[in-house]
Amino acid sequence: MAIVKMKRLHMVGMAGDREELLRLLQHMGCVEVVQPEADPDDPLWESLTRPETTGLAAAHEEKNQAERALEVLKRYAPVKSGLLAPKPGLREGELLSEEQAQKAREAAQEVNALDRRLAAIRAELNKLEGQKAVLEPWVPLDLPLETDSTGQVAVQLGTLPANLPMNQAEGEVQAAGELAQLTEVSTDRDSHYCMLVCHTSQAEGVLEALKALGWSRANLRDWTGTASENLGRLGQETKALKEEAASIEEKLSGMGERNAPLRQLSDLAGVTVSREESRSRLVDMGQTFLLEGWVPAERWPELNKALGAYPCACEVSDPAPEDYPQVPVQLKNNWFTKPLNMVTDMYSLPAYGSLDPNPLMAPFFILFYGMMMADMGYGILMMLAAVVVIKKAQPDGATMRYMMPLLGLCGVSTFLWGAATGGFFGDLIPQLMALLNQGEVADYALPKLFDPLDKAVNVLVGALVLGVVQIFTGMAVSMYKQIKAGETMAALCNEGAWFLVFLLAGGGFALGQLNVGLIAAVVVLVITQSYGKKGLVGKAMGVFGSLYNGITGYFSDILSYSRLMALMLAGAVTAQVFNTLGAMTGNVVAFFIIAMVGNALNFALNILGCFVHDMRLQCLEYFGRFYEDGGKPFRPLDLDTKYYKVVK
Repeated sequence: MAIVKMKRLHMVGMAGDREELLRLLQHMGCVEVVQPEADPDDPLWESLTRPETTGLAAAHEEKNQAERALEVLKRYAPVKSGLLAPKPGLREGELLSEEQAQKAREAAQEVNALDRRLAAIRAELNKLEGQKAVLEPWVPLDLPLETDSTGQVAVQLGTLPANLPMNQAEGEVQAAGELAQLTEVSTDRDSHYCMLVCHTSQAEGVLEALKALGWSRANLRDWTGTASENLGRLGQETKALKEEAASIEEKLSGMGERNAPLRQLSDLAGVTVSREESRSRLVDMGQTFLLEGWVPAERWPELNKALGAYPCACEVSDPAPEDYPQVPVQLKNNWFTKPLNMVTDMYSLPAYGSLDPNPLMAPFFILFYGMMMADMGYGILMMLAAVVVIKKAQPDGATMRYMMPLLGLCGVSTFLWGAATGGFFGDLIPQLMALLNQGEVADYALPKLFDPLDKAVNVLVGALVLGVVQIFTGMAVSMYKQIKAGETMAALCNEGAWFLVFLLAGGGFALGQLNVGLIAAVVVLVITQSYGKKGLVGKAMGVFGSLYNGITGYFSDILSYSRLMALMLAGAVTAQVFNTLGAMTGNVVAFFIIAMVGNALNFALNILGCFVHDMRLQCLEYFGRFYEDGGKPFRPLDLDTKYYKVVK
């Protein structure tokens, strides 16, 4: 239960073995390849080069093609799987099989080509629909659309606003030219569709009059034949395209068996991307290459033995303290503390060289969560959900593999606290028994150690005591770190002094000598907080500043733990309110419906609310005492996959 010790790895290998060595490292999954820092004072660096990145671009493209094909099949031939179905297993050799990969590439090309054709058909159908919309108003016109003006007669098709009366438009045309005629072809909500025929000598004046009314010439010069004939042709084209689209969709719907190889191809491409990214961080030196990275100290003997089969030179060294910010962090915990990685990852990993917070946090986090939920029914649901998901889905994602075990542990704590307070979905059982037997609810109360509603003050005191215990634990850890770092006086004058202050004040209160205890505490602060300060003013400022900051800081932090009591009471009261509402109906069925709906809402709100408040207590009140964050996660070159669980 600690931060895994890392070693810096320098390796020089033959250029011809580079690909094979990278595959070996990926198979072992224990080396994070980093980019070496260039030394500007070393002229040799100027002659070194980086490997080409064409392979990385190709791997990204292959992954995109596979994912695109999978998205297409998801629409037309989705894979049916169980709600909690785990990732299927796949041997490493099968994943890396080039023969299967080639078949999957061909499948991806076929699926994507069909999808592109479908997209082209949809675009063409939209175009045809637009053309139909243009032609439909001119169907009543039994005249070829390419009919043009002659030397004596001007012919023009156009539109006028629908709110313009046609008799007014016809009158304006007659007034502008006696040898002109405006004919309405059709009309709709927006426009009148008209044909103008007039003598060329009067065309200019007639068109000027029409333009004043809002005349807009129709652009139909690219069409030949009547509108009806063209609509018929467009209908045939539309029908043919829809039939082709239906045929393609039917073909795609029968490609469900392509999902598995395409997923395998996507995982293979993702593995290749990881390897190519690591390859891009290497440095070429002609016939050799330089690799720099980090490897867990416990894995180095195994790696060194595997590298012995290759003509390469390796050197490992422990990082110096000034290198700690660059060292990746990997936590090593047992079954009890590992689920708390979820909390640590959400907050921030510890800095390399500091303490792993999980063992220090796990007992408090699980205890506090159960105290806030405090219901046997909710605890059973949490434990069942955790067991079912872990056994059936076998989660291995970055979050779910920690969330479910943590849910189960918190469920155990919730059940125990519920047993202590006598809560089972609130007071569901007493309410039900009272409803069935026409008795009093109190007569059927479950056995309990205490009732949080009747002993709210005691619960508050208990919550504050737990807060003091956790804060004292954080102070003790901080003292340990300072003493280990050789800062013994700083540890004694800071946390050590406040430990003594609390003990003196508490002891004085317990013995009825509070004044004596407070005077002794002040003396301790004067002695310790003035240590190292120069001058009388400096010492006084140190004492008063420490006294003010310490009292307000510790008081506010301890008071924050009152949320343990608040959420315990809120959950219990909410459950009891819904149970009471159900019992008021006098009907068992209605009681169960109302009680279960209310408890479901209460459970859903509390399961998240308790987690958030528990996180706050750990990350602010507790971690602030000793935690050094800022660590970056250890990301080794590995066979990371999305769809399959690789069996090495």
